[in-house]
Formats: sequence, C-alpha cells, structure tokens
Amino acid sequence: MIAVLDYGSQFSHLIARRIRALGVYAEIFPNATTAAALKNKKVEGIILSGGPRSVYENNAPTIDKSIFVLGVPILGVCYGHQLLAHVLGGKVVPSSKEYGKETLTVVKKSQLLHGLGKKEQVWMSHGDSVVRLPQGFTLSGSTPDCKIA
Repeated sequence: MIAVLDYGSQFSHLIARRIRALGVYAEIFPNATTAAALKNKKVEGIILSGGPRSVYENNAPTIDKSIFVLGVPILGVCYGHQLLAHVLGGKVVPSSKEYGKETLTVVKKSQLLHGLGKKEQVWMSHGDSVVRLPQGFTLSGSTPDCKIA
C-alpha cells in the first residue's frame, strides 16, 4: 500500500487514483499522520503531496521525522519535495514563481525515473526552490528555472 500524505494539493486524489490504476492500492492521509499510524497500515511507500504553503511560513505543515526510519521509499512532490529537503538538511529558498508546462531534463536515471526519456514535459507550480540537496541525496532531474527538480 502506498500512502499519500496530503499537504493541500489539488492533485492528491489524482496521484492516488493513478497509483490505483497501476494496480497498487493507495490511500490519502492527512499530513500530520504519524509514523506509527503508517506502520500499522503496513505502507510500502510514501508520497508527500504538493501544497500552497512555504516551508518557512509560520505553522507550515511538517512531517513526523520518525517516518524517515520506517524503511520505505519516500517521494516528495512540489511542497513535499521542498519539505524533505528542508527537514533533512538541504536548503530551500524563495524563487521566482514557476507555473505551467516545463521541460524536465533527466540528469541521472534511477528506478524512480525508469522508462522516461531524456526530456519530459511536466507541470510546475511553486514559489520556492530547493537549491541544495540534503547529504546522501542525488540529483535526478532539473528544469530551466529549477536546477533541483
């Protein structure tokens, strides 16, 4: 089962539906869901959705850091990507708003990006950018305005 932690994205339901269409059960959880609750659900992967906030806002949604030791893959999308970088020691900064179609360049092939071409059309919508990855992370893709996508 894949858990989608919802950080306010209008696409959380679409993400879960697309995972289910691939024959894998997915369930949406509030972003404040604890590691213990996810462990009880026997999750095999976690997706942190996007959302309209900045990781630097007062009372910005965060994550139970015990989730990182569950031993399951975690994918951050938009705000989820920025949140992962922020709480794990990377650097997120305000940036010019990137909104709409963009071209993602696959910098390094990985299991996550298996089957994608060198260039893919993607949808971007954010006002913050990750400018330094946390230690141990590897850059997989970038866009012209977002070097760490």
